[in-house]
Amino acid sequence: MTNSTMEREDKIYIAGHMGMVGSAIKRKLEAAGYTNLVYRTSAELDLRNQESVAAFFETEKPAYVFLAAAKVGGILANNTYKAEFLYDNLMIQNNIIHHAYKQNVKKLLFLGSSCIYPKMASQPMKEDALLTGQLEPTNEPYAIAKIAGIKLCDAYRSQYGCNFISAMPTNLYGPNDNYDLKNSHVLPALLRKFHEAKQADAAVVEVWGTGSPLREFLHVDDLAEACLFLMNNYNEPGHINVGSGKEVTIKDLAEMIKGIVGYDGELKWDVSKPDGTPRKLMDNSKINLLGWQPVIELADGIRTVYSEKFLTIA
Repeated sequence: MTNSTMEREDKIYIAGHMGMVGSAIKRKLEAAGYTNLVYRTSAELDLRNQESVAAFFETEKPAYVFLAAAKVGGILANNTYKAEFLYDNLMIQNNIIHHAYKQNVKKLLFLGSSCIYPKMASQPMKEDALLTGQLEPTNEPYAIAKIAGIKLCDAYRSQYGCNFISAMPTNLYGPNDNYDLKNSHVLPALLRKFHEAKQADAAVVEVWGTGSPLREFLHVDDLAEACLFLMNNYNEPGHINVGSGKEVTIKDLAEMIKGIVGYDGELKWDVSKPDGTPRKLMDNSKINLLGWQPVIELADGIRTVYSEKFLTIA
Protein backbone atom coordinates (compact mmCIF):
# COMPACT_ATOMS: atom_id res chain seq x y z
CA MET A 1 0.00 0.00 0.00
CA THR A 2 1.43 3.39 -1.00
CA ASN A 3 1.32 6.28 1.47
CA SER A 4 2.66 8.77 -1.05
CA THR A 5 1.91 12.49 -1.15
CA MET A 6 0.37 13.94 -4.30
CA GLU A 7 2.91 15.65 -6.53
CA ARG A 8 1.87 18.73 -8.51
CA GLU A 9 2.11 16.86 -11.83
CA ASP A 10 0.32 13.65 -10.71
CA LYS A 11 -2.84 12.88 -12.67
CA ILE A 12 -5.83 13.47 -10.41
CA TYR A 13 -9.39 12.44 -11.27
CA ILE A 14 -12.21 14.43 -9.70
CA ALA A 15 -15.46 12.45 -10.01
CA GLY A 16 -18.35 14.91 -9.77
CA HIS A 17 -16.38 18.07 -10.61
CA MET A 18 -19.57 19.97 -11.56
CA GLY A 19 -21.19 19.48 -8.15
CA MET A 20 -20.73 21.63 -5.07
CA VAL A 21 -18.10 19.38 -3.48
CA GLY A 22 -16.27 18.35 -6.65
CA SER A 23 -16.03 21.92 -7.96
CA ALA A 24 -14.65 23.08 -4.59
CA ILE A 25 -12.00 20.33 -4.69
CA LYS A 26 -11.14 21.36 -8.26
CA ARG A 27 -10.74 25.03 -7.22
CA LYS A 28 -8.61 24.03 -4.23
CA LEU A 29 -6.32 21.78 -6.28
CA GLU A 30 -5.87 24.43 -8.97
CA ALA A 31 -5.10 27.08 -6.35
CA ALA A 32 -2.52 24.72 -4.77
CA GLY A 33 -0.75 24.32 -8.13
CA TYR A 34 -1.94 20.88 -9.24
CA THR A 35 -1.95 20.99 -13.03
CA ASN A 36 -2.85 17.49 -14.24
CA LEU A 37 -6.55 17.27 -13.40
CA VAL A 38 -8.96 15.02 -15.29
CA TYR A 39 -12.75 15.03 -15.15
CA ARG A 40 -15.84 14.32 -17.23
CA THR A 41 -19.37 15.70 -17.18
CA SER A 42 -22.21 13.22 -16.62
CA ALA A 43 -23.12 13.68 -20.30
CA GLU A 44 -19.60 12.59 -21.31
CA LEU A 45 -19.35 9.71 -18.85
CA ASP A 46 -22.24 7.93 -17.15
CA LEU A 47 -20.64 6.73 -13.92
CA ARG A 48 -23.46 4.22 -13.44
CA ASN A 49 -22.28 2.38 -16.55
CA GLN A 50 -19.56 -0.13 -15.71
CA GLU A 51 -18.15 -0.49 -19.24
CA SER A 52 -17.85 3.29 -19.65
CA VAL A 53 -16.10 3.70 -16.31
CA ALA A 54 -13.76 0.79 -17.09
CA ALA A 55 -12.80 2.37 -20.43
CA PHE A 56 -12.25 5.78 -18.80
CA PHE A 57 -9.90 4.39 -16.13
CA GLU A 58 -8.04 2.26 -18.67
CA THR A 59 -7.46 5.27 -20.91
CA GLU A 60 -6.70 7.94 -18.31
CA LYS A 61 -5.00 5.89 -15.57
CA PRO A 62 -5.27 8.53 -12.82
CA ALA A 63 -2.87 8.29 -9.88
CA TYR A 64 -5.34 9.80 -7.38
CA VAL A 65 -9.14 9.87 -7.24
CA PHE A 66 -11.51 12.16 -5.37
CA LEU A 67 -14.90 10.41 -5.41
CA ALA A 68 -17.32 13.32 -4.98
CA ALA A 69 -19.90 12.18 -7.54
CA ALA A 70 -23.28 11.29 -6.05
CA LYS A 71 -27.01 11.72 -6.39
CA VAL A 72 -27.91 14.10 -3.57
CA GLY A 73 -30.91 16.02 -2.23
CA GLY A 74 -32.89 17.09 0.82
CA ILE A 75 -35.67 15.36 2.78
CA LEU A 76 -38.26 15.60 -0.02
CA ALA A 77 -35.96 14.28 -2.76
CA ASN A 78 -34.65 11.46 -0.56
CA ASN A 79 -38.18 10.42 0.34
CA THR A 80 -39.49 10.64 -3.23
CA TYR A 81 -36.68 9.01 -5.24
CA LYS A 82 -35.69 6.16 -2.94
CA ALA A 83 -34.82 3.73 -5.74
CA GLU A 84 -32.59 6.21 -7.60
CA PHE A 85 -30.83 7.31 -4.42
CA LEU A 86 -29.90 3.72 -3.65
CA TYR A 87 -29.25 2.42 -7.17
CA ASP A 88 -27.43 5.44 -8.66
CA ASN A 89 -25.13 5.94 -5.68
CA LEU A 90 -24.27 2.25 -5.37
CA MET A 91 -23.48 2.01 -9.08
CA ILE A 92 -21.38 5.20 -9.18
CA GLN A 93 -19.20 4.26 -6.23
CA ASN A 94 -18.94 0.54 -7.07
CA ASN A 95 -17.71 1.32 -10.58
CA ILE A 96 -15.19 3.97 -9.55
CA ILE A 97 -13.79 2.09 -6.55
CA HIS A 98 -13.49 -1.19 -8.47
CA HIS A 99 -11.78 0.33 -11.49
CA ALA A 100 -9.50 2.45 -9.32
CA TYR A 101 -8.32 -0.89 -7.93
CA LYS A 102 -8.05 -2.48 -11.39
CA GLN A 103 -5.89 0.40 -12.69
CA ASN A 104 -3.65 0.60 -9.60
CA VAL A 105 -4.74 4.05 -8.42
CA LYS A 106 -2.31 5.14 -5.67
CA LYS A 107 -5.01 6.56 -3.45
CA LEU A 108 -8.75 7.19 -3.52
CA LEU A 109 -10.83 9.41 -1.24
CA PHE A 110 -14.51 8.45 -0.96
CA LEU A 111 -16.88 11.14 0.28
CA GLY A 112 -20.04 10.29 2.18
CA SER A 113 -22.35 12.16 4.51
CA SER A 114 -23.19 12.49 8.19
CA CYS A 115 -26.55 10.80 7.48
CA ILE A 116 -24.72 7.44 7.70
CA TYR A 117 -25.14 7.61 11.49
CA PRO A 118 -28.13 6.19 13.40
CA LYS A 119 -31.01 8.62 13.90
CA MET A 120 -30.65 8.50 17.67
CA ALA A 121 -26.85 8.24 17.82
CA SER A 122 -25.34 9.78 20.95
CA GLN A 123 -24.04 13.30 20.31
CA PRO A 124 -21.59 14.41 19.15
CA MET A 125 -21.38 11.43 16.80
CA LYS A 126 -18.08 9.58 16.86
CA GLU A 127 -16.92 7.45 13.94
CA ASP A 128 -17.62 4.24 15.90
CA ALA A 129 -21.36 5.07 16.09
CA LEU A 130 -21.72 3.64 12.58
CA LEU A 131 -24.17 0.70 12.37
CA THR A 132 -25.15 0.90 16.05
CA GLY A 133 -28.83 1.75 15.45
CA GLN A 134 -31.69 2.53 13.06
CA LEU A 135 -31.14 5.12 10.33
CA GLU A 136 -33.32 8.19 9.77
CA PRO A 137 -36.09 6.81 7.46
CA THR A 138 -36.27 9.96 5.28
CA ASN A 139 -32.73 9.45 3.93
CA GLU A 140 -32.14 5.75 4.55
CA PRO A 141 -31.45 4.76 0.89
CA TYR A 142 -28.74 7.43 0.52
CA ALA A 143 -27.24 6.50 3.89
CA ILE A 144 -27.15 2.79 3.03
CA ALA A 145 -25.35 3.53 -0.24
CA LYS A 146 -22.75 5.65 1.57
CA ILE A 147 -22.23 3.01 4.26
CA ALA A 148 -21.69 0.46 1.49
CA GLY A 149 -19.07 2.80 -0.03
CA ILE A 150 -17.12 2.99 3.24
CA LYS A 151 -17.22 -0.79 3.60
CA LEU A 152 -16.20 -1.28 -0.03
CA CYS A 153 -13.14 0.97 0.43
CA ASP A 154 -12.23 -0.98 3.57
CA ALA A 155 -12.72 -4.33 1.80
CA TYR A 156 -10.43 -3.36 -1.09
CA ARG A 157 -7.90 -2.04 1.44
CA SER A 158 -8.03 -5.30 3.44
CA GLN A 159 -8.12 -7.73 0.52
CA TYR A 160 -5.99 -5.98 -2.10
CA GLY A 161 -3.91 -3.46 -0.13
CA CYS A 162 -5.56 -0.44 -1.83
CA ASN A 163 -5.05 2.90 -0.09
CA PHE A 164 -8.73 3.84 -0.26
CA ILE A 165 -9.94 6.24 2.46
CA SER A 166 -13.37 7.64 3.39
CA ALA A 167 -14.41 11.03 4.75
CA MET A 168 -17.88 11.91 6.04
CA PRO A 169 -18.68 15.63 5.84
CA THR A 170 -21.42 17.30 7.82
CA ASN A 171 -24.11 19.50 6.17
CA LEU A 172 -22.41 21.55 3.46
CA TYR A 173 -23.12 24.87 1.78
CA GLY A 174 -21.26 27.12 -0.65
CA PRO A 175 -20.78 27.92 -4.34
CA ASN A 176 -22.61 25.64 -6.80
CA ASP A 177 -25.17 24.59 -4.20
CA ASN A 178 -28.64 23.43 -5.29
CA TYR A 179 -31.38 26.05 -4.81
CA ASP A 180 -34.29 24.03 -6.20
CA LEU A 181 -36.97 24.21 -3.49
CA LYS A 182 -38.18 20.67 -4.26
CA ASN A 183 -34.89 18.89 -3.64
CA SER A 184 -32.41 21.25 -2.01
CA HIS A 185 -31.06 21.19 1.53
CA VAL A 186 -32.26 23.51 4.28
CA LEU A 187 -29.67 26.33 4.06
CA PRO A 188 -29.88 27.06 0.30
CA ALA A 189 -33.66 26.59 0.41
CA LEU A 190 -33.95 29.23 3.16
CA LEU A 191 -31.65 31.62 1.27
CA ARG A 192 -33.81 31.37 -1.82
CA LYS A 193 -37.09 31.61 0.10
CA PHE A 194 -36.04 34.77 1.97
CA HIS A 195 -34.52 36.37 -1.13
CA GLU A 196 -37.67 35.79 -3.20
CA ALA A 197 -39.90 36.95 -0.33
CA LYS A 198 -37.88 40.15 -0.04
CA GLN A 199 -38.10 40.77 -3.78
CA ALA A 200 -41.85 40.12 -3.79
CA ASP A 201 -42.37 42.13 -0.60
CA ALA A 202 -44.14 39.06 0.85
CA ALA A 203 -45.51 39.39 4.38
CA VAL A 204 -44.78 35.80 5.42
CA VAL A 205 -42.17 33.10 4.74
CA GLU A 206 -43.22 29.54 5.54
CA VAL A 207 -40.58 27.14 6.82
CA TRP A 208 -40.86 23.36 7.29
CA GLY A 209 -41.05 21.80 10.74
CA THR A 210 -40.76 23.20 14.24
CA GLY A 211 -37.38 24.91 13.92
CA SER A 212 -36.05 22.90 16.86
CA PRO A 213 -33.63 20.45 15.14
CA LEU A 214 -29.94 21.23 15.57
CA ARG A 215 -27.65 21.18 12.55
CA GLU A 216 -23.93 21.55 11.96
CA PHE A 217 -22.81 23.36 8.80
CA LEU A 218 -19.48 23.47 6.99
CA HIS A 219 -18.49 25.69 4.06
CA VAL A 220 -17.56 23.53 1.09
CA ASP A 221 -14.23 25.38 0.70
CA ASP A 222 -13.31 24.19 4.19
CA LEU A 223 -14.25 20.65 3.15
CA ALA A 224 -12.09 20.91 0.01
CA GLU A 225 -9.15 21.97 2.20
CA ALA A 226 -9.84 18.94 4.42
CA CYS A 227 -9.96 16.61 1.38
CA LEU A 228 -6.56 17.78 0.20
CA PHE A 229 -5.23 17.46 3.76
CA LEU A 230 -6.58 13.90 4.12
CA MET A 231 -5.27 12.83 0.71
CA ASN A 232 -1.78 13.82 1.85
CA ASN A 233 -1.94 12.86 5.53
CA TYR A 234 -4.51 10.13 6.25
CA ASN A 235 -4.06 6.43 5.42
CA GLU A 236 -6.36 4.46 7.70
CA PRO A 237 -9.28 2.08 7.32
CA GLY A 238 -12.70 3.23 8.43
CA HIS A 239 -14.04 6.73 7.86
CA ILE A 240 -13.17 10.11 9.33
CA ASN A 241 -15.62 12.89 10.22
CA VAL A 242 -15.23 16.35 8.70
CA GLY A 243 -17.29 19.10 10.31
CA SER A 244 -17.22 22.50 11.97
CA GLY A 245 -17.99 21.22 15.47
CA LYS A 246 -20.60 23.97 15.87
CA GLU A 247 -24.37 23.55 15.75
CA VAL A 248 -27.33 25.86 15.30
CA THR A 249 -31.10 25.31 15.52
CA ILE A 250 -33.00 25.55 12.24
CA LYS A 251 -34.92 28.44 13.83
CA ASP A 252 -31.71 30.36 14.61
CA LEU A 253 -30.39 29.57 11.13
CA ALA A 254 -33.59 30.95 9.60
CA GLU A 255 -33.29 34.12 11.69
CA MET A 256 -29.62 34.48 10.70
CA ILE A 257 -30.44 34.13 6.99
CA LYS A 258 -33.42 36.45 7.32
CA GLY A 259 -31.07 39.09 8.74
CA ILE A 260 -28.36 38.56 6.09
CA VAL A 261 -30.93 38.82 3.26
CA GLY A 262 -32.60 41.83 4.92
CA TYR A 263 -36.11 40.39 4.87
CA ASP A 264 -38.37 42.04 7.44
CA GLY A 265 -41.55 39.95 7.13
CA GLU A 266 -42.82 37.18 9.38
CA LEU A 267 -41.62 33.59 9.80
CA LYS A 268 -44.30 30.89 9.91
CA TRP A 269 -43.42 27.32 10.90
CA ASP A 270 -45.37 24.52 9.19
CA VAL A 271 -45.32 21.92 11.97
CA SER A 272 -47.18 19.40 9.78
CA LYS A 273 -43.93 18.97 7.79
CA PRO A 274 -41.14 16.63 9.01
CA ASP A 275 -38.21 17.85 11.06
CA GLY A 276 -35.88 15.03 10.09
CA THR A 277 -33.19 13.98 12.56
CA PRO A 278 -33.44 15.94 15.84
CA ARG A 279 -29.70 16.57 16.13
CA LYS A 280 -26.69 15.83 13.92
CA LEU A 281 -23.45 17.03 15.46
CA MET A 282 -20.30 15.16 14.54
CA ASP A 283 -17.32 14.54 16.76
CA ASN A 284 -14.45 16.01 14.73
CA SER A 285 -11.68 15.31 17.23
CA LYS A 286 -10.05 12.67 14.98
CA ILE A 287 -9.35 15.07 12.09
CA ASN A 288 -8.64 17.97 14.48
CA LEU A 289 -5.93 15.91 16.20
CA LEU A 290 -4.34 15.25 12.78
CA GLY A 291 -4.02 19.03 12.36
CA TRP A 292 -7.03 20.23 10.36
CA GLN A 293 -9.52 22.90 11.47
CA PRO A 294 -12.18 24.79 9.50
CA VAL A 295 -11.70 28.56 9.15
CA ILE A 296 -14.95 29.97 7.68
CA GLU A 297 -17.53 31.17 10.23
CA LEU A 298 -21.15 30.35 9.37
CA ALA A 299 -22.49 33.93 9.14
CA ASP A 300 -19.49 35.01 7.02
CA GLY A 301 -19.89 32.01 4.72
CA ILE A 302 -23.62 32.59 4.23
CA ARG A 303 -23.05 36.31 3.57
CA THR A 304 -20.51 35.50 0.84
CA VAL A 305 -22.70 32.80 -0.72
CA TYR A 306 -25.71 35.11 -0.71
CA SER A 307 -23.92 38.02 -2.35
CA GLU A 308 -22.31 35.79 -4.99
CA LYS A 309 -25.44 33.81 -5.84
CA PHE A 310 -28.23 36.37 -5.56
CA LEU A 311 -26.83 39.90 -5.53
CA THR A 312 -24.52 39.64 -8.55
CA ILE A 313 -27.47 38.64 -10.76
CA ALA A 314 -29.46 41.77 -9.95
